[in-house]
Amino acid sequence: MTGGTGFLGSHTVAALVAAGARVRLLVRDPARVAPALGPLGLDPDAVRTVVGDVTDAAAAARLCEGADAVVHLGSVYSFDRRRRGDIARTNVLGTETVLRAAVRSGAGAVVHVSTVGALIPSADPELHADSAVGRPAEPYLASKAACERVARRLREEGAPVRIAYPPALLGPHDPGPGDQTGRLRDALRGLMPLWPTGGFPLGDVRDTAAVLAGLATTPATDAPARVFTPNRYLTTADYLAALRTATGRALPAARLPGRAMLPAARLADAVQRWWPWHLPAEYGAAYTCVHAVPVAAAATVGAPDSRPVEETMADTVHWLYRTGRLTRRQAGAAGERTPS
Repeated sequence: MTGGTGFLGSHTVAALVAAGARVRLLVRDPARVAPALGPLGLDPDAVRTVVGDVTDAAAAARLCEGADAVVHLGSVYSFDRRRRGDIARTNVLGTETVLRAAVRSGAGAVVHVSTVGALIPSADPELHADSAVGRPAEPYLASKAACERVARRLREEGAPVRIAYPPALLGPHDPGPGDQTGRLRDALRGLMPLWPTGGFPLGDVRDTAAVLAGLATTPATDAPARVFTPNRYLTTADYLAALRTATGRALPAARLPGRAMLPAARLADAVQRWWPWHLPAEYGAAYTCVHAVPVAAAATVGAPDSRPVEETMADTVHWLYRTGRLTRRQAGAAGERTPS
C-alpha cells in the first residue's frame, strides 16, 4: 500500500490487518508509521515498510514484489494554494509509477483510489460507474482526473486495475489533520461564516476503509472495475444542519450563490500564495460545491451499512476535542459523547 500513514490509508491498514492480511507500506519517513497506526490500536511492527517515494520506480518495485494485491492511496490531497508544487510533482507521476510496478509484479488485484472529484464537472445529474473523467479547473482535482486516465488506460490494456471513488471523508484519528477535518474544525472555531450553495458527497473514513480492504482481498474476477464507496450527498445547508445536530451549537452562517463566490475564492487563493497562515476560503472547496453531483445509489458499495452523517461528525468532533484541537465550548455536546 502507498499512502498508509494518511487518514484513509491508516484506517485501511487497520481494516486489512483485522482481516488477516500482511501489509507492506511504502513510506518516505518511517517515523510517521507509529503516530498514524498507534491511535487505531495497531502495533507499528504489525506492518513492514519500504522506504521511498511514490515517484521512485525502484522503491515502487520493492513495494510490489511478491504482493497479492496493491492499493495505491498515496497522493497529495489539498486545496491549499501553497501545495500546488507538491501536487504537480507527485500525483500523476506517482500513480503511473506505482500502478505500472504493481502490474509488472503480477499482483492479482491492483486498487487505485481515485475520488469522486475526478469525475466533475459532469454532464450527468448523477455519477455512476460509466461516468466520463472530468476536466476540472482546479489543480488538485485536475491531478486526480489525470491519475484516473492513467488507471483507466491500464485497465483497458488488460491489467487487473480496479478504481474506487471515495467521497469527502470525515471520522476520528486523522494524522494530518487533513483538508476535510480542518474545514470542519474551522467551522466550529467560527472561521467560516460564509458558505457557497451547492454540496458534495460525504462519507465516513471507516466505511470507505472497509470497502477498500474488501476490494484488495477479493479476486479480480469477483469485483466490479469501478465502485463508489459509501457516501451521502449533502448540500452545504445539510452539512451545517448535521454539524449543529452533532454539537448542539447554533453555528450561525450565511450561504451565498456558489458561482458568485468563486471569484472571491480565487482572490483568497492568490493571497494564500504569500500569506503565512492558512485561509479557510479555498477555491477548490468552493469549486467542488458548485460542480459536485450525487452518486447513483446503484454504483455505491456498502451504503446500507454506512454510518449516519451526524454520527460521523460527532465522532470527528469528539476526537478533535479529546486531542486538544477544539475547546470544550467549540465541541459542544459532541465533547461529552462516547464515540461509536
